[in-house]
Amino acid sequence: MSNAHFYRWLADAILISHFLILSYVVGGLLCVVIGRWSGWRWIYNRKFRWTHLLVIGFIALQAWLGQLCPLTIWEQEMRARAGQAVYNESFVQHWLHQLMFYSAPLWVFAAIYSVFALVVIWLWMLDRDKSVD
Repeated sequence: MSNAHFYRWLADAILISHFLILSYVVGGLLCVVIGRWSGWRWIYNRKFRWTHLLVIGFIALQAWLGQLCPLTIWEQEMRARAGQAVYNESFVQHWLHQLMFYSAPLWVFAAIYSVFALVVIWLWMLDRDKSVD
């Protein structure tokens, strides 16, 4: 495997990881909301709720600090090392980016992430007496 192929593969792996984290944050909140009304006991798991809160908290904080996600920076670096244009080469890269990235000022994303984090916190506060290990 050449260096370019390795870096392209690594960039795609980072992008997939980034998408999985996004899915965990969004899907986790949907599961909590649906699970509260459907009686799903697993949504009260402390580890799940804490990791969910920590991940969205980190995302919101870095947005307010004006920082790009470390995974985005790392992926772009790997694509550059592979000799690729950023975000327009592979099938996986193209479609995941279409789903994940939009053009807007950073403050818009910071506000969205903050509201999302506040909803996660609010639901966590509502459910903290129901927490299970």
